[in-house]
Amino acid sequence: MSYLNLPLLHVFHLVVERGSFQAAANELNLPRSSVSKKIRQLEGYVGQPLLQRSTRQLHLTDVGRNLLSETGELQSVLTNLSGLMDDIQALPKGSVKLSANILMGQRYLVPMMKKLRSTYPEIELELSLDDRYVDLLAEHVDIAVRIGQLPGSSLIARQIGEKCWGWFASERYLAEQGEPKTPQALTEHDCLVFGSMTFWPFQNKQGDTETIEVSPAIKTDNSRALVDMACEGLGIIMVDPKFIAKERQAGLLKPILTSWVHPESSPINLVCVGQRTRAVEAVWQFLLEEWAQFVPQ
Repeated sequence: MSYLNLPLLHVFHLVVERGSFQAAANELNLPRSSVSKKIRQLEGYVGQPLLQRSTRQLHLTDVGRNLLSETGELQSVLTNLSGLMDDIQALPKGSVKLSANILMGQRYLVPMMKKLRSTYPEIELELSLDDRYVDLLAEHVDIAVRIGQLPGSSLIARQIGEKCWGWFASERYLAEQGEPKTPQALTEHDCLVFGSMTFWPFQNKQGDTETIEVSPAIKTDNSRALVDMACEGLGIIMVDPKFIAKERQAGLLKPILTSWVHPESSPINLVCVGQRTRAVEAVWQFLLEEWAQFVPQ
């Protein structure tokens, strides 16, 4: 029996259980003629009569009796389906895995978690913060924050911001080593480098650009460690000012070389896989809305 005839089977069961077309019509809130039409449609699909109609009673034909028996679990199926639909129409449920690099996640996603949890208490969240490239499909990530141009893929992406860079050091380091007054002076300073980013570009107010190759005092693949080491006075870092707002407000880091700007920027995108559960869709929309209100552009 095709699933397309499930509504017709439901009407058939109800007519038999209630004993008349009218009683079934009353329960379904339909005209009696509509119920009769549905039974005729089912009989047309089966190819034989299912009910013998008399003035006061309905009698099952042998085919009708067999059909009723063979679809005896229908009511429990429909009951379960009704419960499932109630669940679907309630608050979204399920698990959602989020991914971002460490500084981005700490700066923006972590502060959003309390409101997200209170908005969708039935959603189980997993927050993965990692500075390495994460393959969403391989690592079962539902939503990620990505920095930089995205290669062509099946992922859905929405730009939510832009990453820029500045140069920062602690008061302790500057008191001990002095403050560089030009980009060229960095070759005489301790620079803390993230990954392989040893070429630091500078643009002056006239628009001229110069790239300085710094010799790392320390290299790290962890953006949190990079900032912490700078706060401890170990050297100068190049980082997005927005990501270290708390450290700057606390006086742990101060900007240097402020007469120059970094000539480049990178898009910040919220990305997800194409097929989304209701829980993932709810978190996706939440993050888009909160990002627009919470994150300075």
